[in-house]
Amino acid sequence: QGQLVESGGGSVQAGGSLSLSCAASGYSYWRTCMAWFRLAPGKEREGVAVIRVGDGFSRYGDSVKGRFTISHDNTKSTLYLQMNNLRPEDTAMYYCAARSGYCDLGADFTYWGQGTQVTVSS
Repeated sequence: QGQLVESGGGSVQAGGSLSLSCAASGYSYWRTCMAWFRLAPGKEREGVAVIRVGDGFSRYGDSVKGRFTISHDNTKSTLYLQMNNLRPEDTAMYYCAARSGYCDLGADFTYWGQGTQVTVSS
């Protein structure tokens, strides 16, 4: 049905910024809700941010509120995550995910990208 491909990860010092992208391909009906998750070694997967593609309604995990911004460009079928004021604890593999229907970080997402690594040094 489609594919999700993340890009934009890298290494940055604490206080710096990074922008992640997730290019989606295929029919749009399966990705009316898109999100970013992250997984750090020894920790459980954490929901970072979610956006309802149709109207832009978004929600954030508590640890990133006020620092991260999720957005979606419908013309490019691309999801973005702007990350500012990064902290060492933001170090993780970041994954793009998509689903149709109910849109929340607690939902079960059907489609996943391969991930992009973000490393923040102190």
